[in-house]
Amino acid sequence: MTVPLSRSARIPPRTVWLAFLGGILLFAGLPVARAQAPAATPQAPPADAPQNAPKPDTKAPNDEIVSHDSPATFKVRVNVVLVRVVVRDNDGKVVTNLKKEDFQLADERKPQIISSFSVETPASHAPAAGPGEATSEGTSVKAADLPQRFVTLFFDDLHLSLQDVMFSRQATAKLFAAMGPRDRFSIFTTSGQVEQDFTGDRGKLEEAVQRILPHSLAQNTPADCPPMNLQEAYMIVEATDPASIQVANQDYMNCSGNSPLPGPTSTEPNPIVAAAAETVLNLAEAEEQRTYQTLGALIRRMSVLPGQRVIVMMSPGFFVLRSMHQFEGEVIDRATKENVVINTIDARGLYVSSVYDASSSGTAVPSVSPLKTQYTMREEESHYISLAELADGTGGVFFHDRNDIDQGLLHAATEPEVSYVLGFTPQNLKLDGKYHNLKVTLVNKQKWALQARHGYFAPRGESNPEAAAREEIQQAVFSQEELRELPVECKAQFFKGADGVHLTVVTHVGTEELKLRKVDGRNQDTLTITTAIFDENGSMLTGLQRVLDMRLKDETLERVNKTGLNVKLSFDLQPGTFLVRTVVRDSEGAQMGAANREVVIP
Repeated sequence: MTVPLSRSARIPPRTVWLAFLGGILLFAGLPVARAQAPAATPQAPPADAPQNAPKPDTKAPNDEIVSHDSPATFKVRVNVVLVRVVVRDNDGKVVTNLKKEDFQLADERKPQIISSFSVETPASHAPAAGPGEATSEGTSVKAADLPQRFVTLFFDDLHLSLQDVMFSRQATAKLFAAMGPRDRFSIFTTSGQVEQDFTGDRGKLEEAVQRILPHSLAQNTPADCPPMNLQEAYMIVEATDPASIQVANQDYMNCSGNSPLPGPTSTEPNPIVAAAAETVLNLAEAEEQRTYQTLGALIRRMSVLPGQRVIVMMSPGFFVLRSMHQFEGEVIDRATKENVVINTIDARGLYVSSVYDASSSGTAVPSVSPLKTQYTMREEESHYISLAELADGTGGVFFHDRNDIDQGLLHAATEPEVSYVLGFTPQNLKLDGKYHNLKVTLVNKQKWALQARHGYFAPRGESNPEAAAREEIQQAVFSQEELRELPVECKAQFFKGADGVHLTVVTHVGTEELKLRKVDGRNQDTLTITTAIFDENGSMLTGLQRVLDMRLKDETLERVNKTGLNVKLSFDLQPGTFLVRTVVRDSEGAQMGAANREVVIP
């Protein structure tokens, strides 16, 4: 890796992009293969299909409904900000009986109207199994008994010390011993050196944990000259603090034995000092960027999973650089939208500053400045902030200043009993990318503890409508929420042949809620139907997408509104346990519907 040393080469946010995560990033996108346009030869409709409705699998009269795989033009929804809140009473117990009117929300101190409100519990996102359906076309599918708790243990090995790693390894023993038959755990690290996807095999998990080691990019040694921590480097480069510069210049003279180089004054950094400060900042930024990118990939990976979805982050924390605030906000925003809770554990245990640890002091010629000690203590104390904000912003819990982190892990592996998700649309929002401070309070002014995100970043510039629509569909597919804006039902049957199993998924869409547009006497809209198949460990196996262009006459629309539309997609699978997820979006109203189906194919 080449690290730029001059400030002119570094443009915030710094572009120190490193290849990482290996297979994790395969989950960052939705590998949906579009269904081929149907053949012109009419096919027999499913047994449950209304016989008097136009069939999208055939060409309707006068091309009123045409199935194709071309991108449609979509309208973009308004910007909705979601805020997950967990409320605890004076005894630390979660308050479970609050309503929308109990909350107040302010954006930059301006009161906002809470437009959406939901109460979330661990059971909220368990997919509806439903009974098997017997049809004349195939064998009915059985309801699956899929796992209901998915926990990722995320070890921040770019920031963990060897002592932290040993402490964290030992803490997992009780957690693995308490695993239930419907639990799935995974192990991931920031560096990507250790990856174990979701499994119920305790032996695989324990083996993965034992392979975790520190992998810091910043290899500080006692021989570094001048000695410099991140807080000091930040004060020199970002704050241009004269006192910090003077201390660093003196440190360089002490450790090198050299006189000051010609040029700089006592309030200007020696070129060697300036280069050292830039290097420290760049390495720290690379580590933080990896940390947030890994979290983002894990959230996307977990968003498809049924039931409880929890990330437990084991980390000593880190000093959050200014250029990283937006990355942090994006992680919290995505986790809130995807119903993933991040619980954080300070792997340092009962924390004592390193300035009091004689074994950790150790440059060849230590600084005698008390300001140096202040920098060290300030940086270490700031590590709390990064972990606290990730937990607060996603409705999680931050465990710190305790050595019983094995008990903390047991508690952190579960979602809170109840959380409240508040949604609002910022008024007159400028698309300038600026940070907005949020504050959530209770109307009754009760002195209960509230966990909620502290802010969000406004979008920057106008978004591309088609790209925004694709992203919206993708997020909905990698979710378990049963969206109800459009009435959608999902049924399945399978056929066994010599070449394997063919699973047929029939999506029924009610059309009465569609906001069609009248053009030349026709009622126009475009439906995008996406169906994805996931295995019992939450890995996406395959997906198909069909686009229906509707140009309906009034009499056809009246008939379709009574019967709805059916779209049939087929998948080649092997016997097993699967989750079927179908998402429907229309272009004119930007409305969505989604349904889940758990199936077992013996």
